[in-house]
Amino acid sequence: MPRPVTLFTGQWADLPLETLCLKARSFGYDGLELACWGDHFEVDKADKQYCNEKRTLLKKHGLELFAISTHLVGQAVSDRIDERHKGILPGYIWGDGDPGGVNRRAAEEVIRTGEAAARLGVKVVNGFTGSPIWHMLYSFPPTSASLIDEGFEKFARQWKPILDRYQELGVRYALEVHPTEIAFDIASARRALEALDHHPAFGFNYDPSHLGYQGVDYVGFISTFKEQIFHVHMKDVGWSDVPVETGVFGGHTEFGTAGRYWDFRSLGHGKINFEEIIRALNRIGYNGPLSVEWEDSGMDREHGASEAADFVKRVDFPPSAIDFDAAFEESK
Repeated sequence: MPRPVTLFTGQWADLPLETLCLKARSFGYDGLELACWGDHFEVDKADKQYCNEKRTLLKKHGLELFAISTHLVGQAVSDRIDERHKGILPGYIWGDGDPGGVNRRAAEEVIRTGEAAARLGVKVVNGFTGSPIWHMLYSFPPTSASLIDEGFEKFARQWKPILDRYQELGVRYALEVHPTEIAFDIASARRALEALDHHPAFGFNYDPSHLGYQGVDYVGFISTFKEQIFHVHMKDVGWSDVPVETGVFGGHTEFGTAGRYWDFRSLGHGKINFEEIIRALNRIGYNGPLSVEWEDSGMDREHGASEAADFVKRVDFPPSAIDFDAAFEESK
């Protein structure tokens, strides 16, 4: 049975959810991954009646629901808070902007998000974690090992209570491994798991686009963390084969600027090898949704989203149920 193909609604939060439901169905999607912003899924309103209404709306349009996503609030749990966060957080989380208060309120909201997910009947909450040590990525002034240790310890103190509650609820938190998060490649993802003592409620929302342009083995990531792949984003990225003006750090340029080393691309228009990803997912037995996170600053999003749904359905295939050469034995 093919894996369901869903659309992450984060890049569509300017549209009312019902409008997006109509579009997603016409594009060919089987379901949605609801973002916890816009009117798509509002955690502060998510009592049982609200959750039932969301389910009913999706069912009306023939759409399934497997996950919700709290990237924006999740980012504020472990980040060093500054004025930028005000633009992505609800007012009741930002409050007076005091960094410690923002961290605390964000953590409380992520717990409420897990509780809402349980009422909604989904088992996975995707999102970010933020990082208290991202600003130390390039080690100058020199960064001691103890400073990095302290950062992972702080991350663990902030997230273990959240994850304990998720475990009680039967819900899992899937970090989208991504620059600016505590885990942004294989090495840091491994260390994040160790810091959390391999908490069973913590794993990953696998997205190859954030790994490929860094030079990370994005197919190997799947086999390395085969027990922790809770959800999958399908997103493409392109990067240059020749020297360019703006390197891997982006040069303070906007997406789509000419001369960048890398940029997100609509599925099939970048360099990610999705066939190898599907083979790797088959090897680990992943049967969850393949969720399109559509981003391409150079393409109309409706054209791209429709094209992406077709692309995922073409590239996905089930694993073999037999060894291909078993028939030779049967013929003897």
